[in-house]
Amino acid sequence: MSTSDIILKTADIDRMVTRMAYEILEINKGVENLSLIGIQTRGVYLAKRIQAKINDIEGVEIPTGYIDITLYRDDWTKISPQPVVQATKISFSVDEKHVVLVDDVLYTGRTIRAAMDALIDFGRPDRIELAVLVDRGFRELPIQADYTGKFVKTKKRERVNVLLEEHDGKNMVVIEQE
Repeated sequence: MSTSDIILKTADIDRMVTRMAYEILEINKGVENLSLIGIQTRGVYLAKRIQAKINDIEGVEIPTGYIDITLYRDDWTKISPQPVVQATKISFSVDEKHVVLVDDVLYTGRTIRAAMDALIDFGRPDRIELAVLVDRGFRELPIQADYTGKFVKTKKRERVNVLLEEHDGKNMVVIEQE
């Protein structure tokens, strides 16, 4: 039997996305050479939300794409014998860009390592940063987020699920306990 606790609702998520957009602009000193790349699946929607907030703030639509990291994972054969590869679309050069990778949850760091490997196949950015909605700790690799919506202390047996309207029909973050 599993139970779940809602830790973030729509207003919380919106506030965090807004704050991260402002932080990204502040740290990068504006939008020059800035781009966002969402990691499939929910990172794509978060990247689009951050892009929209930056557009509202600066009046500029920064280049935004998305990337699938399935075949770059070091554990893809353990996940499924037939992994589902999703779309990648980066329709701009990442060379000399400040790329912000966007994902929903940061846990072990393995997804982000795979995303950086995949991104390098598209060129050589000047800088790669990371924005995540939830950081739950328990790193296996020395990776940390530059922009974090919320740090959540969890147990290893718990699962953090981010649900977004664009994909799941509702906005919330839930911790499931088994």
